[in-house]
Amino acid sequence: MHAQFRASLVRLLLALSLGAAIAPASGDTVPLAIRGYDPVAYFTLGAPARGLPQLEYEWDEQRYRFSRPEHRELFKADPARYAPQFANRCAMALTRGEIHEPHPEYWLVIDGKLYLFGDRSGPELFRRNLSQNVAKAREMDAQRPRP
Repeated sequence: MHAQFRASLVRLLLALSLGAAIAPASGDTVPLAIRGYDPVAYFTLGAPARGLPQLEYEWDEQRYRFSRPEHRELFKADPARYAPQFANRCAMALTRGEIHEPHPEYWLVIDGKLYLFGDRSGPELFRRNLSQNVAKAREMDAQRPRP
């Protein structure tokens, strides 16, 4: 009986150690911002760029990825400057009281702020009545819980 107990204990310990080895890292529970795109690239490169998993930084309950180490350092120094407005929400949809996830390829930087949109027409529509759209999107964003 002692041998059966020892074998069971070994199997249990092995299962527990394997489970710990394949369990997700704590960062995996934090949502990925901008579908993994680099927020700083919109400002420095003037274009969207995919971030790398090895270059991540958590801020405001989101995981941001960066295409270059220096982009991560810029973000760390001033995250509010580079993070998109409305945290993973389409700016144009917010003006209509709707919640849609933006696509990182549809974007605008206006007055030093990054706005993301769900489709290709979003940036142009948003720009047409910029001050009204910004105000309406902010108002709607303040009323909605964060994702």
